[in-house]
Formats: sequence, structure tokens, C-alpha cells
Amino acid sequence: MASSAAVPFWRAAGMTYITYSNICANLVRKCLKEPFKAESMNREKVHFSLSKWADGKPQKPVLRSDAPEVSDF
Repeated sequence: MASSAAVPFWRAAGMTYITYSNICANLVRKCLKEPFKAESMNREKVHFSLSKWADGKPQKPVLRSDAPEVSDF
């Protein structure tokens, strides 16, 4: 049996733990001083490729480079 008395505040706010931890990480990165701030922002970038499959064979991959959303608080 789960008790609702000990619900974490991020869950009570309707967030997942990943969303909560991403918000906290962004706030910490914004508070850093240079050169640490620039280094941490560079590590934030994400690179990946997507391949669609047709007739059981992969098509030409599409390379993507996305940075996560940064919210201003």
C-alpha cells in the first residue's frame, strides 16, 4: 500500500523526476562562473542520427544536433 503523505514535491507538481532533474541541472549551469559555465553548456549539446526503415532495410540516416530546452526562471 502506498501512502500519499510522503509524495515527493516534484510528483505533486505533476512532473516526472527526469523533468525535475533537468530543471535543477539548468539552474546550476546558469549559476556557474566562467570558464565553467561555457564548459558545462558545451556538454549539454546532444548529437544523434535517425534512420527510417522501409521494406526491412534502413534508409539514409539523418544527423541531428539538438540542445535541450532552456527555461528562464
